[in-house]
Amino acid sequence: MRNEKLIWLSVVILTVFTGCGKKGDNTVRVLLDWTPNTNHTGMFVALEKGWFAEAGLNVTITQPPEDEALVLLASGKAEFAVSFQESMGPAIAKDRDALGVTAVAGIISHNTSGIMSLKASGIQRPADLCGRRFASWETPLVTEVVRHIVENDGGDFNAVRMIPNFATDAFSALQTDVDAIWIYYAWDGVAAEVNGVDINYLDLGMIDSKLDFYTPVLVTNTRWASANAETAKKFLAIISRGYNFAIQNSGEAAEILLKHAPELDRVLVMRSQEYLKTRYQGDAKRWGEIDPVRWGNFYRWMFEKGLLEKDIGSGGFTNEYLP
Repeated sequence: MRNEKLIWLSVVILTVFTGCGKKGDNTVRVLLDWTPNTNHTGMFVALEKGWFAEAGLNVTITQPPEDEALVLLASGKAEFAVSFQESMGPAIAKDRDALGVTAVAGIISHNTSGIMSLKASGIQRPADLCGRRFASWETPLVTEVVRHIVENDGGDFNAVRMIPNFATDAFSALQTDVDAIWIYYAWDGVAAEVNGVDINYLDLGMIDSKLDFYTPVLVTNTRWASANAETAKKFLAIISRGYNFAIQNSGEAAEILLKHAPELDRVLVMRSQEYLKTRYQGDAKRWGEIDPVRWGNFYRWMFEKGLLEKDIGSGGFTNEYLP
């Protein structure tokens, strides 16, 4: 999982940038949010199958410096990037009328992140975090999410021991001085299954529907997309085709991801791909479609918790480029 602290600091300055591409330019640069993983499979499928080239698009997929994807996107160094609804909020609230970036697709239909602990810890509900050590990225968002679920479960948030997360991965953290950590189940949760580690898992979206936000999302440079709407639509149509292929052919899709990222654990990728095949689209009418009500509910929650400068409602996304 990415270092949210750096993301939080970076996105506040996004709206300073106003770069955009040339109208009619068929070069599309895509920035990942992290190292290649099963969140990105649909993109690598489309690249491997040659669908971008068939459509006349010159597409490159790059892993940027840590936590810099949104900043580079907004400054015109890319046309699309993978990001997160929770990270975009502060930038959108900072300057609602001059957005540098806009979400154009929900890569996974529902929030699959939550809090993992070893089963032996006995953390079976949010209130059980009281008196325990929670590995935090020390951002306002993490603090408020944990406070929210603990207090709504009748617990005392002040009794939760929020400690800095310095571990390189979730399992390393849980094997040291940490009792619980925020993870994406499609990767760390599935890794626990693969390695036979017994865990307890608190699903944030299931605990409170307001926390069922979109993470990750595909984001575009707003000005570039406005000037190159047909290219943006063509690109999204191919990306949609890639994710629909992964939904229907999880095994082959996993093999394609492994070809492009051979350093990944094969068993983990296969199992993670199987887990996500029913979750990419979920209950949405089409892959990528963002529900304005659910999107807005999360941003209103952020505003109520003092995490946004103003109530931005359902701002910051559009479904207009989806096929």
